[in-house]
Amino acid sequence: MSHPIPSHPIPNHPMPKRRLLPALLLPALLLAATAGCGDLPGSGRGGGGSAAADTAPAPRPDLAADERSTIELFRNASPSVVFITTLEQRRDRFSLNVFERPRGSGTGFIWDRDGHVVTNYHVVAGDGRRPPSRVQVTLADQSDYDARLVGVAPGKDLAVLRIDAPRDRLRTLPLGRSLELAVGQNAYAIGNPFGLDQTLTTGVVSALGREIQSRAGLPIRDVVQTDAAINPGNSGGPLLDSAGRLIGVNTAIYSPSGADAGIGFAIPVDTVAWVVPELIANGELRRPTLGIEPANDNVARRAGITGGVLVLGVYRDSGAEEAGVRATVRDRRGRIVLGDVIVAVDGTPILEVADLYLALERREVGEAVELTLQRDGDEVSLAVTLGPAG
Repeated sequence: MSHPIPSHPIPNHPMPKRRLLPALLLPALLLAATAGCGDLPGSGRGGGGSAAADTAPAPRPDLAADERSTIELFRNASPSVVFITTLEQRRDRFSLNVFERPRGSGTGFIWDRDGHVVTNYHVVAGDGRRPPSRVQVTLADQSDYDARLVGVAPGKDLAVLRIDAPRDRLRTLPLGRSLELAVGQNAYAIGNPFGLDQTLTTGVVSALGREIQSRAGLPIRDVVQTDAAINPGNSGGPLLDSAGRLIGVNTAIYSPSGADAGIGFAIPVDTVAWVVPELIANGELRRPTLGIEPANDNVARRAGITGGVLVLGVYRDSGAEEAGVRATVRDRRGRIVLGDVIVAVDGTPILEVADLYLALERREVGEAVELTLQRDGDEVSLAVTLGPAG
């Protein structure tokens, strides 16, 4: 059975036509050796595996200093990295017996000692038609736990699971900061490529400030690009700096073949640091809203608007209505009169709907923002109080 591979173009970075692939495993594609992501059906935890840091041998003192440093990094960080397997129920067409089989696999890491595990949304989302029947998390000591889905953020390709594991088995990773990253510094990825668990790859931070699209179609900005090998199965695993701090969550590869081609992408740690606590608290991201209905970008362009977000509607009792934002309406003769066009939020330019979502995502309900609007050829500024979504 084949599975379509989502293609995620990278805005503003011209490249030859290739596929941006989630580093997730799906069965038939790997078996067919095509450009994609595939699981090894029934592969369990892969071949070999590695011991936890407590049992791994210490590095030999006669090794080079950088080798010993890398070995120590892996010894310290690998117990925090987990193997994630999604399973699905199937019915045998002859016996009608229901059985469970592996559907996909990926990587995650321990967030806290309450048993929260962070991974990519696309690792646990399934094929988009039906969710997996069960998600299993395997710790570095090879113990297995059924996982409960706590929350998802499709627009950030992040998800949080929870397992009931003893606290003394849960090792967390220290967090770095995105602002402190520099192109050229070392980067280390730990994951489960092709079902082979606890694999370390090394490289550098190749670029900063990249932008990719999530499965929800929204851009993820300030993405970290690395040449540390990221292959199918690395999805959801940590990207670390040389001090063993989390600097990103590996999420996609840019590849003509489906395997590593030296260009991988990781969701930046600063995004992870604010999204994950909100998923734990609420199960979703609760963005505040202006109280408007934005026009689709294509609709706005057909209406002659070359940049900004056209306001189609304004909701009653919203901050936008209170501030006097104008909606698109029909006049007495039935002609369409275009509403306000939002071109900036607090001075940040807004070129399309995705920009508006990004400008509001870290705001709080009750906070006021300044909208810059194009109205009848003039520029107008309005202060709008943000309200709750939904």
